[in-house]
Amino acid sequence: MDRKDPEQWTTGQIARRTGITLRTLRYYDQIGLLKPTVRQISSARRYGKEDLIRLQKIQALKYIGMPLADIQRIIDDPSLPERDLKSSFLAQQEMIRHKINHMQFVSQAIEEAIGMLDRQTEEADWDGLARIMETIRQDRDWGVQYRNAARLQARIRLYDRFGENPTGWHRWLFERLPLKGDLKVADIGCGDGSLWRRNGERIPLRWSVTLADISSGMLEAARLNLGDLGNRMKFVAADVQALPFEDGEFDVVIAGHMLYHVGDIPRAIAELRRILKPGGTLYATTMGKRHLREMEELAREFQPDMQVLDPVMERFHLENGEAILKPWFPVCETIRYGDGLRVTEAEPLIQYMASTPMNAGQYMTGETLERFRQHVRGRLEREGSIDITADTGVFRAVKSE
Repeated sequence: MDRKDPEQWTTGQIARRTGITLRTLRYYDQIGLLKPTVRQISSARRYGKEDLIRLQKIQALKYIGMPLADIQRIIDDPSLPERDLKSSFLAQQEMIRHKINHMQFVSQAIEEAIGMLDRQTEEADWDGLARIMETIRQDRDWGVQYRNAARLQARIRLYDRFGENPTGWHRWLFERLPLKGDLKVADIGCGDGSLWRRNGERIPLRWSVTLADISSGMLEAARLNLGDLGNRMKFVAADVQALPFEDGEFDVVIAGHMLYHVGDIPRAIAELRRILKPGGTLYATTMGKRHLREMEELAREFQPDMQVLDPVMERFHLENGEAILKPWFPVCETIRYGDGLRVTEAEPLIQYMASTPMNAGQYMTGETLERFRQHVRGRLEREGSIDITADTGVFRAVKSE
């Protein structure tokens, strides 16, 4: 390391410190994946601190099996919310945990196939081989999963750090469920399974839990996210508008933040009612019309056409949801989760805003990002914090006997 400038390194110094070969570093330079960015008076170039952070990310993504072309697209993607080393580490940690869980599932599938071969000596179990190949195939697009993990981490981090309700949304929602009895529970639109992961130790052993989602990729993410806990659950790819379950099959049905996405909301509600037992309960969660409005206003005062919130939420929210549910569930009540965000740091807020599916992330690059960062920091310096409404809740609706 150069004693005159401890934050600049030559290619040889980087190779010695990291164990990465000179040939590999030169190849990364050649393809534009990692170029030394510190210019010297001489012709020599050196790696700076940001280059070293980029190299760490390259090696982590390479470790989980991502091709170099995909790695380059990801780390050069301006829409990704991770702008600091901690966010990068959190996303990498999540992906490696998923990779470990996936390898355990592959090992389990192979073990089951070995057991079948021991029981039938004449010919191979082709169904077992097909299951192994399908399980391996699911280790497919780590690039997409990394992007999803990075964006999800940005959202979780904002609520975890600045949410004013210490209970947390997933713990609070779980406490609304009837935590006793031999219940059959269906989580329709389960997403990545966070509700169950964050309440793993509280799930009654006698419950039978089915997780369903229209996206097979999201369903696989839930299975990986839950690890061993997922062994207690069933995973079903299903469209809420045509559910593959029997009439009256479940005691409890959860529809978490998903009805506003459905093409035919009345049809979806009818299906949710159909699969409930008489006297069973639907828990449908959504957001209020004021949810995160201050975040949207912050974006608009900087750039009038910048959008953070998806207008699709207008279709089913806390103000109109009860009226929408009542034709199928006359007994229905609205329960609000009391929370708010008191944000005191610019970067987590900016990362959250960049993680949404709207156009805010497109603005948060280069010079525009820096101007927006100064805009947010200016507000924080003047006011001490940015207070944001977090208006979420659940409809508890009972199917008549």
